[in-house]
Amino acid sequence: MLGHDLQRVLAEQGVTDVVAAGRADLDITSPAQVRDAVAEADIVINAAAWTDVDGAESQEAEATAINGEAVRLLASTVGNRLIHISTDYVFDGRARTPYPEDTPHAPINAYGRSKATGEKAVLTAGGYVVRTAWLYGEHGNNFVRTMLNLAQSRPHVEVVDDQEGPPTWSYALAEQLVALSRSAAAGRAVPGVYHGTSTGSTTWFGLARAVFEEAGLDPARVRPTTSARFPRPASRPAYSVLSHTRWPEADVAPLPHWRTQLAEAIPRLLKPR
Repeated sequence: MLGHDLQRVLAEQGVTDVVAAGRADLDITSPAQVRDAVAEADIVINAAAWTDVDGAESQEAEATAINGEAVRLLASTVGNRLIHISTDYVFDGRARTPYPEDTPHAPINAYGRSKATGEKAVLTAGGYVVRTAWLYGEHGNNFVRTMLNLAQSRPHVEVVDDQEGPPTWSYALAEQLVALSRSAAAGRAVPGVYHGTSTGSTTWFGLARAVFEEAGLDPARVRPTTSARFPRPASRPAYSVLSHTRWPEADVAPLPHWRTQLAEAIPRLLKPR
C-alpha cells in the first residue's frame, strides 16, 4: 500500500533514480543482499514489515526477524540515511492525550514488541523513525476499502466505537516521507522520531460513517459496537492518537486533518482496480 504510493509520489515529483525492491527482489534479513542493495542509495525508506498483528502472537520470533533484526541490519548498514516506518502499536493505548514522540515504549502485543525492537536499532544508528497509524489507501487491503466493499453487499455494518485513532491516507504519508527524505539528504532534518499521522482523530465507527458519507451512501447504515464483540488473538491499543511536534525540526509540514485526506482519497478508492 505505502510502497506503491511512494513510487507514485516520487514519479510525480520527477525523481527517476528509484529502486523499489519487493520481497522477491531483496531479502532484508540477508546481510550481503542488504549491503548490495543500499550501497549507492542516498536515502533508504524501509516500508517492509511483518504486518499480521494477530499472526505475530503465535509467531513472534518470525515477526521480530522482519520488524526487529532485519531493521537492525538495515540501520547498521545505512545509518542516518535510513527512514523507517513504524507504528502506534509501540504504545499501550492507555493515554487520553496524543502521545509525544519521546514517549517510552509500552507495547501490549507481540507485533508492538517487534516494532519497538526495530525502532531502537534505527535510533541507535542515528536514523529516522516515522510512526504511522490507521493507514489506508488504493493498494492492498485496509479498513476504508473493506467498508466500501461491505457497503455493496450488506444493508448494515457494525463497527467498533471504543478505539480512537487518526485515519491516515497512505498517499499523503508518502508525500510527507518524500519531503522528509529531501530534508534529510540536504542535512536539514534532525534524526529521531516523527509521527506521520493525520491531524484529528475518530473511532473506527466514526471513520466508517465518514466513508459512507464521502461515498454518497447513508451513514445510518453503520452501527456502533464494542471490541468485545470481535475477540482477536492480539490486544489492540484503545487510543492511538499521536502528536506532531517535531516536524518543524525537519522543515516538513504535518499532515492535514483526517477528513480532508479522506475526501481526497475516496474518489481514488472508488475507481475500479
